[in-house]
Amino acid sequence: MSFEGNTLVDWTAFSKARAELGAGFVRILGYFREDGVKSVAAIEAAMRGGNAAALVIPAHTLKGEARQFGAEPLAALAEHIETIGRDCVEKQDTPDQALEHVVKLRPCFEATLSLLERESNPLKERRPVAGGFGRRAPGGFGRAG
Repeated sequence: MSFEGNTLVDWTAFSKARAELGAGFVRILGYFREDGVKSVAAIEAAMRGGNAAALVIPAHTLKGEARQFGAEPLAALAEHIETIGRDCVEKQDTPDQALEHVVKLRPCFEATLSLLERESNPLKERRPVAGGFGRRAPGGFGRAG
């Protein structure tokens, strides 16, 4: 399963969160990583055990944290799992219909987290701007036209 970077993260929402969180952004992203790893593992364990109630809280947590960073596809997937879990608890049923969504969850989480961490890395490779400091603009400074 592959995911497209430009569809996994709403970069406008990501930038807004980064600006609002300021210096705490990297720390909060670290919490998202830690909580997300735990939530995905808990959801998978709940699914293996057929425990609908155990799906709800980790899916809810993952949903909220993903939305904070603009990771809407991950949030939507977690929300779907949460809804199925809640419905199954209400009906006293097993969460079998959540299986296809739970299978997609880990790869979606990992791909999303990779994008978020890459974008927030202060050492991220940036494309040089032509004519920027230390670079010659094509046909630029000191050359006749």
